[in-house]
Amino acid sequence: MSTTPHPQVVVVMGVAGTGKTTIGPLVAEAMALPYAEGDDFHPAANVAKMSAGVPLDDTDRAPWLDAIGAWAHDRAGLGGVVSSSALKRTYRDRLRAAAPGVVFLHLTGDRELIEGRMSARKGHFMPTALLDSQFATLQPLEEDEAGVAVDVSGTPEEIAARAVAALRALAG
Repeated sequence: MSTTPHPQVVVVMGVAGTGKTTIGPLVAEAMALPYAEGDDFHPAANVAKMSAGVPLDDTDRAPWLDAIGAWAHDRAGLGGVVSSSALKRTYRDRLRAAAPGVVFLHLTGDRELIEGRMSARKGHFMPTALLDSQFATLQPLEEDEAGVAVDVSGTPEEIAARAVAALRALAG
């Protein structure tokens, strides 16, 4: 897609542990687009709350979503890839309101696989204990939402290749 006249702004979404931070940069590289880590947009209070094992509420997420939306808006016509859990339809609607052309790459997977990956990662503020709240909050992409769902089984390279192929097919 790097050669298309209107590169996409892709929001890599999914519950914690699906590999947004791993797959996002691989997709961005394959599409020759810049990548932004969604966790970097969180206010310090959000990071502290999650580090303490407390799930964020919608009020906590609002400034974070607005910051990601502003980044996506600024990338309109240029393209880019950014990660954001974007678990609820209302969150995705908020991102689309800021950047109407965004498309979503929903990383999906079996809870057991995701929990195993979360348990193995080091130095991340999101504890495995919050995975249940993530799955309870998740509202998968609906038919009227621009995006694709990609399973996270396999290697990061395999997942990214499936994601790029699905995004290219979506772009037509």
